[in-house]
Amino acid sequence: MSDLQEWIQHARNINLEQLQATLESYSQFGPLPGFLLVLLESFLPFLPLMLIVAANANIYGLGVGFLLSWLGVMSGAICLFWISRKLGGRVKSWAERKYPRMKRFFDWIERKGFTPLFLLACFPFSPSAIITTLSGLSKVPFSTFIIATALGKAVMIFSISLLSFDIGSFSNGPWRIIITLAVVVALWFGGKQLESRYQVN
Repeated sequence: MSDLQEWIQHARNINLEQLQATLESYSQFGPLPGFLLVLLESFLPFLPLMLIVAANANIYGLGVGFLLSWLGVMSGAICLFWISRKLGGRVKSWAERKYPRMKRFFDWIERKGFTPLFLLACFPFSPSAIITTLSGLSKVPFSTFIIATALGKAVMIFSISLLSFDIGSFSNGPWRIIITLAVVVALWFGGKQLESRYQVN
C-alpha cells in the first residue's frame, strides 16, 4: 500500500478524539488548521466532514466553531464551483455523450435550481463535491447556487455542531437552548421562504 493510500485510509478511520488532538497540536496557527481542513474536504471528499465540524465546535466553542466550519465549507464550494464553471461546456458535452442520463440531471437541476441544491446541502452524507461540480458545469446561476448552498450548509453544520457540543453545559444556562432552537427555526423558515420565491420565479 502506497503512502497516499495509507494516508487516505487513516483519514477515513480517524475518530473524534484523535482529530481534536491533531488540530490542537497545531494551536500555534490559531483556527487556520480547522478552517483549511474543512475547505480541503470540498476537494477531498474522503475527509470526515462531520468529525471536522464536531472537532471545531468542541475546540473553539459552538459559535466560533460553527462559523469557522461554515466559512471553510463555503470557501471550498465557491472555489470548486468556479473551477467547474471555467471548464465550461466541453466537459458538460462530454459527460452528456458518455452518460446520456446526465442530460436529464442537468435539465432537472437547471429547471428546479434552488430547491434540490438547498435540500441536498442540508444532508451531511450527500456527495457535495459531485453536486458542486455538476452545478458549476450546468447553467445554474451563481447567485442561486451560493444562496441555496449557504443556507443548506448552515443548517447542516449548525446541527452537527450542536449535537457534538458539550450538551451538559446547557444546564448552567438554559437560555442557550432557546437561542439555539430559535436559530434553527429561523434558518429553516428563511430557507423555505427563499425556496418558495425561487420556485415561483
